Amino acid sequence: MHPSATAHPPTPAPTPALVMMKLIKKLVLTIVCCLLLSAGTKPNEPTLKEAFAGKFLIGAAITISQVLGVDASAAEIVKKQFNAIVPENCMKSIYLQPKEGVFHFDEADKFVAFGEINNLWITGHCLIWHSQTPAWFFRDKNGNDVSREVLIERMRNHIKTVVSRYKGRIKGWDVVNEAITDDGSWRQSKFYKIIGEDFIPLAFQFAHEADPDAELYYNDYSTAIAAKCKSIVNLVKAIRGKNLRIDAVGMQGHLSMDFPAIADFERSLLAFSASGVKVMITELDLTVLPLPQHFAGADVSAKFDFKNKLNPYSNGLPKDIELKQQKRYVAFFKLFLKHQDKISRVTLWGVTDNNSWRNNWPISGRTDYALLFDRNFQPKPIVNKIIQLTKQSSASPPTMHGAQR
Repeated sequence: MHPSATAHPPTPAPTPALVMMKLIKKLVLTIVCCLLLSAGTKPNEPTLKEAFAGKFLIGAAITISQVLGVDASAAEIVKKQFNAIVPENCMKSIYLQPKEGVFHFDEADKFVAFGEINNLWITGHCLIWHSQTPAWFFRDKNGNDVSREVLIERMRNHIKTVVSRYKGRIKGWDVVNEAITDDGSWRQSKFYKIIGEDFIPLAFQFAHEADPDAELYYNDYSTAIAAKCKSIVNLVKAIRGKNLRIDAVGMQGHLSMDFPAIADFERSLLAFSASGVKVMITELDLTVLPLPQHFAGADVSAKFDFKNKLNPYSNGLPKDIELKQQKRYVAFFKLFLKHQDKISRVTLWGVTDNNSWRNNWPISGRTDYALLFDRNFQPKPIVNKIIQLTKQSSASPPTMHGAQR
């Protein structure tokens, strides 16, 4: 022994109780690991992004808490399972430019950096939308509507400033969001009332001028409705007729258990493809909750009072409802794979059931199960079913540059 070392008494032999406690801890740890491996996916199964490689991008809308690592478990799911991201809120104009000329890019910068660090296809959402646009955008100093010329210039400045900042970094933009109503008519937004139909081609023009290499998209919900589909097709043709760039139509996939009909959804998908653009399935989720009578669609402004009968699964999802949801999800993914040559991206609107907007829309405070990962950050059985579907579908060439990322 070294002269400076201190002698210690011999360590007492472990008692039977201590040995038993260590064995129990090992057993519990083993069981937990097995449960984690078996929760929805099988060992050695590919991830979602691996399963869809060569078919289309598979993505998720993410929140700033996930970007910053506050919701670290969900962020890890994104890194492992997905190869594309879109911001849920931080790039909407009310957050980027709450006051004229005062831009707040901190959160958007962090979102883009997260995508770059993790080699993800980054989509910006969204440049022009009637909702979540600050009121100043449409008013003069006296509170009256601004002129057509002033609003066009404000659009130009906003789009140029935002798109130019991320030139070469953000791969595609939702340029205009939800400009057509379900009956196919123009939404009577301030953009439409003050500028007229030209506000959409102008938005695409300004975005292209700011980043000529970025892909540009039109995005809307309830696109399976025939009248709405027809108007969007006409809009695409009008934009292309002005020799302006439009790369894809985003078909928002806010699904319920009985709307839309898959045949209607497919009919619209084919119509958009025939108009000369790619199709993206955006904002995909599948609510299992009952909706108020005569209500469908995804109008973010829709609100209804809470009623217990419209929140039937607050204590967990019954097995029969879970199986019905799986069957419907499978049917839609079969459709996506059938038309993989026309589809460039499929994006879930959220990561786990914890942060799905479906919990609070159109009725606040409900418990929904709309996404592919549960509240414990585990893949649901549907994930493995979707992965198995990809094995039955022959791969096709990538549908857009970067689709193999």
